[in-house]
Amino acid sequence: MSDRRVGRMALTPEGLCGFEYDADWIRNGFSISPFYLPLKPGLVMAKQDPFGGNFGVFDDSLPDGWGNLLLDRYLQEKGIDPYKLNVLERLSLIGSTGRGALEYRPDKSVATDEEFLDFDHLAKEAENILKSKESTGSVDLFYKYGGSSGGARPKVFTKIDEREWLVKFKATSDPSNVGEIEYNYSILAKECGIRMAETRLFGNHYFGVERFDRTPQGKIHTASAAGLLHANYRIPSLDYSILLKLTLNLTKDMEQVAEMFRLMVFNVLISNRDDHAKNFSFQWIDGAWKLSPAYDLLPSSGFNGYHTTTINGKGEPTLADIIAVATEVGLSKQHTTQVIEELTEKCAAKKMTKFIIKK
Repeated sequence: MSDRRVGRMALTPEGLCGFEYDADWIRNGFSISPFYLPLKPGLVMAKQDPFGGNFGVFDDSLPDGWGNLLLDRYLQEKGIDPYKLNVLERLSLIGSTGRGALEYRPDKSVATDEEFLDFDHLAKEAENILKSKESTGSVDLFYKYGGSSGGARPKVFTKIDEREWLVKFKATSDPSNVGEIEYNYSILAKECGIRMAETRLFGNHYFGVERFDRTPQGKIHTASAAGLLHANYRIPSLDYSILLKLTLNLTKDMEQVAEMFRLMVFNVLISNRDDHAKNFSFQWIDGAWKLSPAYDLLPSSGFNGYHTTTINGKGEPTLADIIAVATEVGLSKQHTTQVIEELTEKCAAKKMTKFIIKK
């Protein structure tokens, strides 16, 4: 976005965000959130739900899970009560370090550009942080390397050979080889025609993925399906039929709709049931919305053991459900059947199919 001012935000006494585009951005920019922040003059007010008075596209910038744990303990170490901060104060702590291209002023972020490669040390310290209810000396370090990160697992952002990576560590409930598991599924996903950023296994233990919201030319505006649709990602709030229609509505490209369908089939086959609304994203590239590379692809339990994003209203879909949502958005039965057969065969060949699609 080239350091251009997009707009300004304010809070009502009730804690609701108001946003107004900058006049120059209206003339030369684009809607950063087409359904809730259309590109036009005037003040737009957010609702209380589902993001506590915030707009979804700005909520995408805030941490959750591990990132929230880090932020709260970091603030407590500084003598600040994190529960007294409002949305705008939390966004200012993210400043220029958040996901995608949006930055917030005043910028009170703390980050580092230094390379940090002692992942074994970080893994042990992450374990200590998760086990302890008190702050440890490593909270400061982790906050500098990934205080704006989302998701439940510990992670850091780091530069390696001038490229920006996200590197994950084991959460308390994860198997000891979770990094190797996620890496293997990332390779399988690519073999199945799923578009992903480059992935790597660091030190034979730690899964890393190159950041797709960063390029040598600058940052890329990135928004999750949760942020775009104001869908609560903590509970089942979407169906894949909605995701497919969202992809068509934003991209106007049936090839990207087919890409989303392929991702859906892959998630079903590997039993990735933690497929919540924040695990699908779109990016503004060269004047158009495009589906982002896929991420967070590994077997996982969802809401009560079912897919968090349903398929034709089902948490455990049949073949007929999968074909139904594809047909609804305009994909041919021949194409959908071919994709299902292709991915089933490739997953089975690697002995990595966790779920058999019932007829």
